[in-house]
Amino acid sequence: MIFHQSMRPFSAISFDLDDTLYDNRPYIIAAEQAQIQFLHTQFPKVKGWHTGKWRALKTHCINAQPELAHDATLARWQTLYQGLLLAGYDTSTAMQGADAGLQCFVEHRSNFTVSAEVIDILQKLGQYVPLIGITNGNVDSQRIGLSKVMKFVLNASVDARVKPYPDMFEYSYLQLGIPPKQLLHVGDSYAADVQGARLNGAQVAWLNPAVGRTRQPYGQGCLPQVVIEDIAELIQLCEGFAVR
Repeated sequence: MIFHQSMRPFSAISFDLDDTLYDNRPYIIAAEQAQIQFLHTQFPKVKGWHTGKWRALKTHCINAQPELAHDATLARWQTLYQGLLLAGYDTSTAMQGADAGLQCFVEHRSNFTVSAEVIDILQKLGQYVPLIGITNGNVDSQRIGLSKVMKFVLNASVDARVKPYPDMFEYSYLQLGIPPKQLLHVGDSYAADVQGARLNGAQVAWLNPAVGRTRQPYGQGCLPQVVIEDIAELIQLCEGFAVR
């Protein structure tokens, strides 16, 4: 544990989800593979389309409609729709295909549960302060087992922009009934989590390395209050700074 600034008392902890509580990569890869297999079977005109081509189209869609960057689900639907149109399907078929392809992805995207070890740590932390989730992604927190340990989870959307934008932080303060300085945010992204928390008044524990990754260099902007290597270290922080 490395401290860069003095910690203040906190009365709630917010967690990023992907790559903070679990390694997100295998689940995204599996979901994308299932989606592509579904599309190849049901819509043969895109049979030659590989993951890289779909990702490039997604980038194009977001560049054309920047608001899609704030909603992973909507961005995926739009990508599927545009891809099917480009492949030669009519509008109705492309819409139906986008709906079905998205449903396939969503089913597989949250087809896992957070490890028992992590749930145990979260339960211990929950004995000190309320826990919530703030994620830029679209994982189903209830399906992966977080509803039993978190008061609520916020997913980014067009109406709640991704971190580091203030939207989800401000909503959290309101729902928890606390001032910004009493929230400790925990996340792996220096740009989204560290800067998002610091620029919006919260304290932050930077998880470095992220789950399943190697240690990353510091980024641009504000320093975190503290750097941790494992969320279990948060128990020690709660013992010293949590306000019950």
